[in-house]
Parts: sequence; structure tokens; C-alpha cells
Amino acid sequence: MSNPESATDFPDLPRCGDFDMRIARDGTWFYRGSPINRKPLVKLFSTVLKRAESGEYWLVTPAERGRIQVDDAPFTAVEVTATGDGRDQELTFRTNIDDFVIADCDHPIRVSYHREKGEPSPYVLVRPGLEALILRPVFYDLVELGEVRAVDGIEQLGVWSRGQFFVLGQLQDVAGVQPQPTH
Repeated sequence: MSNPESATDFPDLPRCGDFDMRIARDGTWFYRGSPINRKPLVKLFSTVLKRAESGEYWLVTPAERGRIQVDDAPFTAVEVTATGDGRDQELTFRTNIDDFVIADCDHPIRVSYHREKGEPSPYVLVRPGLEALILRPVFYDLVELGEVRAVDGIEQLGVWSRGQFFVLGQLQDVAGVQPQPTH
């Protein structure tokens, strides 16, 4: 974890080392192992949170910078609201710190899958380099809003927002499955 940030990341700022801060996968911020329960303080810290090209997370003020640990994504998407239909639909996410972001080409939705378990982890980009993990109930809401569309000849389930189609997952090609003999 002691990879130095690139020379272009936060130049000319004194480095204060590693701050004893961590953001858990559920979006809870910790300082010295204790949760920060004051939401206004978390919101303030979030305004100076940056992600370096190396992938490390930093709190960067005009005067100094310090590295922090982020278990997954620094934010969580706790709610989604859909307005409109089809290609004209807009999906607005609310994060755990009450930021609002509309999914579009600048704020894409992406889904990664756990290597062994195959479980999806969906995200929406909140700010450059900073994503929100879309919580499971919110992901289920997206699936309910989803539609099937062929992408590169493969049926995909996805959602529209501001004219962009975001793939949530690939559907099995039922027509291509050969029946298995029974004994």
C-alpha cells in the first residue's frame, strides 16, 4: 500500500502521511476505528476526497493531503428515482451523503462480478474517480426497470437513462441451450 502517487497527483501539497480513516463497504466512515456519526462532518470530508491515478484515496485540502483507506467505493447509492420512459428515462440516484447524480455518459452505471461467486457489484460514477456502490435493494429496483436488448448479438438486461443504455447483466441464451437427456 505504500505505492507513491504519480508526480501529477496533487503536486506541491505537503503530505501528512496516512490518516487513520477508513470508509467501509456500506459507506460508513471511520476515524481511528470508531464510526463518524455526524453526517455533516462526513459530508465535509467527502468534498475533499480525491482518487489518485494509482487508485489510492486521499483527503486533499488547499494546504495538505493525507491517504485514507476505502474498502470498496467511497459512497453508496441508497435510492433511485426514475422519471420518463424508454430512452427518455432519467435515473437519479441519492447517495448516503445526500448527493444526487443522474446516470448519463458522464455518470455511467457499471457492474462488476466477483470472480469466484459471480455476484454482481453495481456502481454509478458520482465524481471523477469516485463511485457509489449501488446497494442491493436499489439494484433490484433497477432490475425491475430493466429491459432486454441485444448488444453485440447477446441478450442483455439493462436500463436507459438520458439516452444511454447501461447493461446490468447478460441473459442466458435459452434458444441455444440443448435439452439434456434424462435417464
